Amino acid sequence: MKDIFEIRIHGRGGQGAKTAAQFIVEAALSKGKHIQSFPEYGPERAGAPMKAFARISDKEIRTYAPVVNPEVVIVIDHTLLDSVDVTEGLGEDGVLLVNTPHDSDSIKKQLKFNGKCMTVDATKIAIEAVGRNLPNTPMIGALIKATGCISMDDIEESINHKFLKKIGEEKTKATINAVKKAYEEVK
Repeated sequence: MKDIFEIRIHGRGGQGAKTAAQFIVEAALSKGKHIQSFPEYGPERAGAPMKAFARISDKEIRTYAPVVNPEVVIVIDHTLLDSVDVTEGLGEDGVLLVNTPHDSDSIKKQLKFNGKCMTVDATKIAIEAVGRNLPNTPMIGALIKATGCISMDDIEESINHKFLKKIGEEKTKATINAVKKAYEEVK
C-alpha cells in the first residue's frame, strides 16, 4: 500500500456513499490508521450524482483535496456509467468495483477501461438481505475482497457500532450478512 490509500465512491444522493466511506475509515481507524472521509455533492438533492472519498494511511494525512488518483473506485449506481467518468484518474493498476448485474468484461468494454474491474449485484444482495435497495454496505464486502485494505472483522465491528441501537440486532446482522455475501460473489 502506498503512503495514502485512496478510495473514491460514486453514487447518487441518498444511496449511502458517504456512509460507506465512513464505515471504511472507521474500520481502518480501529487498527490505528490515520483516516479521512468526506463527501462532495453537486446539487444537493436525493438522486443527484455525488462522490465520497476515503483515505487510509500509516502516516498523518495532510491533504484535504478531493481524491483524484484513487487506488479504488466504487460505483454504487451503475446508471452513472453513462454520465460520469468514473475511471477518471484511476490507473491501470487500480481497481474499479461496480454494482451491476453485468459482468466485468462488458463494463470494461463500455468504459474502455483496461485496468482491473470487478462486479457484484449489490442491489440484489441488499434487497434480499435487508429488504431495501441499499447497496452501499454490500459494496464494502467487494472492496475487502478486491483489496484487503480493511478486514471483515473490523467492518463488522463498525457496522455493529453504528447500527445496533439504531436499527436493532436483526437488521444489523442482515446488513453484515449482505457485506459477506458481496465478498463471496464479487467477480
